[in-house]
Amino acid sequence: MLASFDRVAALVVDELRAAPCAVAAASLGTGAAIRRDIGAWGVLTRETGGPVATHDTPFDLASVTKSFVAVTLARLAKRGKIGFDERLGSVLPDLSNTPVGNCPLELLLAHRSGLAAHRQLYAPLIEGRPMDRQRSIIEASGSRPECEGERPTQGFFPVYSDMGYLLVGLAIEARTQTPLDEVVLGEVTGPLGIEAQVGSARQLGSRDADFLERVAPTEDVAFRGGVVRGVVHDENAWAFSGPGISGHAGLFGDAASVRTFGEAVLAALKHDDGWLGPQDIEPLVRERQNGTLRAGFDGRGVTPSSGSRLGPRSFGHLGFTGTSLWLDPDVGFVGVLLTNRVHPTRDHIAIRAARPLAYDAMFDALEHPR
Repeated sequence: MLASFDRVAALVVDELRAAPCAVAAASLGTGAAIRRDIGAWGVLTRETGGPVATHDTPFDLASVTKSFVAVTLARLAKRGKIGFDERLGSVLPDLSNTPVGNCPLELLLAHRSGLAAHRQLYAPLIEGRPMDRQRSIIEASGSRPECEGERPTQGFFPVYSDMGYLLVGLAIEARTQTPLDEVVLGEVTGPLGIEAQVGSARQLGSRDADFLERVAPTEDVAFRGGVVRGVVHDENAWAFSGPGISGHAGLFGDAASVRTFGEAVLAALKHDDGWLGPQDIEPLVRERQNGTLRAGFDGRGVTPSSGSRLGPRSFGHLGFTGTSLWLDPDVGFVGVLLTNRVHPTRDHIAIRAARPLAYDAMFDALEHPR
């Protein structure tokens, strides 16, 4: 008989056919009453007899990276290294005269800067041409047509944008004079003790000789030479950072370690143990006007991907590769579902139906343990 969280992962893989493999991890409660579980199911590839997923299988976290980067900025802000209210152009002077040069970093994190949702900055690489990095940064900083002109105090109507996080990542690197993956290590994964399990492809590959064999593969992309494995799936992050990370994507990690990160965020909402406190996390998780997008996280929508069990104050983040993190501060729930649903193609979207069912199953298993 399968253990409860193995059943959750099997639901995603076998019953709903959402991905070749899945790992589910969650915790519920606080202090001595906290309950945790984890389960894994499936094979890393669609090939018969391939290696199976385990509790410590690393996945491309995709946009869950944004949550880590937002918390990294909060850590820097806590020590006065950078401010949420600093203008982008003050940190990146080359962007001072761009439409977002006068935009506070907080609005970039909250997707309210007026930037486009996506720009194909990597397009020259498809054609075999080198990418002009500085020209691409200027392109990324261009506003949507409807957002030209004076910026409202609370920013423009929110549009989820990778471009904003790409620029925030560059700002963090400029201010610290350090590669972004190393800043995340110093501010988040290191202090939380998960640096051996969560990091860039460069970091994890240098620490684990078996990383390429253990990591879940993502998409089969012709112009990148076939199946992408052990390097970030997101094309813009790959073009800008290679084996490192960009502000919007590039971290790899296992489910238990992402759960540890989520637990630390919930703990910081209640008290300050020296890492982060309520005043530091509040700008990231507070509700904002016009939609559910927060700053580094998202809230529950009308048809929540977090299922039906979590409360109205829940927040989390999804990753394009099939990853997700959801937290409910009212009951102390942290849930993580990692899959490689884009293997072998991004057109497979069954994860949309599977995700809420998986979170309901995780919550129920912890609330009513056998």
